[in-house]
Amino acid sequence: MITGDLRHAIARAAAAEGLAPADPGLRPGGRPGCYSSSVAFGLAAGAPPGEVARLLASRLAGHPWLDRAEVRGPGFLALTVTAGTLAALPGRIAAAGPGCVRSGALRGVALEAPPPADLLAAPGWEEARKALAAELTARLAAAAGATVAAPRHPERASPSPRRDLPVPGGVSPHRSAGRKTELAAAGAGGAGADPHPDVAAAGAGGAGADPHPDVAAAIAFAGADSVRFWLARTMPGRPVRLDAEIMARHVPANPAYAVRYAHARAASGVRWAAIPATEAVPRRPSADPGELALLDALSWLPERVAVAARRGRPDEFARYLEELASVTIATLSSASHPGSAGAPGSDRLALAGAAQAGLAAGLGLLGVGAPDRL
Repeated sequence: MITGDLRHAIARAAAAEGLAPADPGLRPGGRPGCYSSSVAFGLAAGAPPGEVARLLASRLAGHPWLDRAEVRGPGFLALTVTAGTLAALPGRIAAAGPGCVRSGALRGVALEAPPPADLLAAPGWEEARKALAAELTARLAAAAGATVAAPRHPERASPSPRRDLPVPGGVSPHRSAGRKTELAAAGAGGAGADPHPDVAAAGAGGAGADPHPDVAAAIAFAGADSVRFWLARTMPGRPVRLDAEIMARHVPANPAYAVRYAHARAASGVRWAAIPATEAVPRRPSADPGELALLDALSWLPERVAVAARRGRPDEFARYLEELASVTIATLSSASHPGSAGAPGSDRLALAGAAQAGLAAGLGLLGVGAPDRL
């Protein structure tokens, strides 16, 4: 959503300066509503990146939905959207529904889809992970605007999930990193860190015994959704040994449960909105830190899809969903949120609908169910 707007605005500014297209290299800017772009480094072509960034910033400063466009450091664009732009995000997500994860970031890229991963037929965990990673990379790429064609030779179709996809206009030299979020509800973590180290140690290459080494047996014990999510979040290059007993637990420390529970918690907030309000609550930009954190996390949905697809790392998108789930649970469970204890009918409840739509769309890309009740 907002990151898509930034992509388009940066591309138009570059074109207006006669510069070739380049990936914007978007990163979190340090606080909600702030975004950083390294696009000037890809456009410099011998010129100082700072000079290129200043040209782009002057073009971008005219957008009414941008509060500030500045240059920081040797050439990074620092872009801050207005409070109204951030406040309007829940309505945009609700209107887009499942399309809230889509973008044109990989438009012009073409790849051949692998056959759907048959986890029940996988001879082992690593084979299951590779097959699922290939399938999910294609699904994420399609959502990011790439053309994904059916395989000409299905029996040989197995694109490497570790090879970066080409980017229209070039590849950003900067690796995108997920925003780290500290939350008491479900631990802390970022795109490169495991927010559930206790579970991962036993379930993904740890020293504990594996009671269900057979993938099919684990699916029968823990459920297809839980096994699929765990495989999706498993990083490549590590031994894969998942514990069915851990994957079956209905506790916040189980990420497969936590993300689906966050969706159910958001759905509960939406149901609460159906209760007639006792008094009118005026519309206002959010000022609550938890709400701002949730808005900021939601604003990255399509960008995280595109980055994970480009890098062939669906595990990065699964872990982003874990971050989003953590923020959702913390915000919707706070005493100040009307979905818990305040006035039903408040505009804050739009956040619950946006979180529900975003989590459902993200889980759908991973092929995992999004229950309304757990």
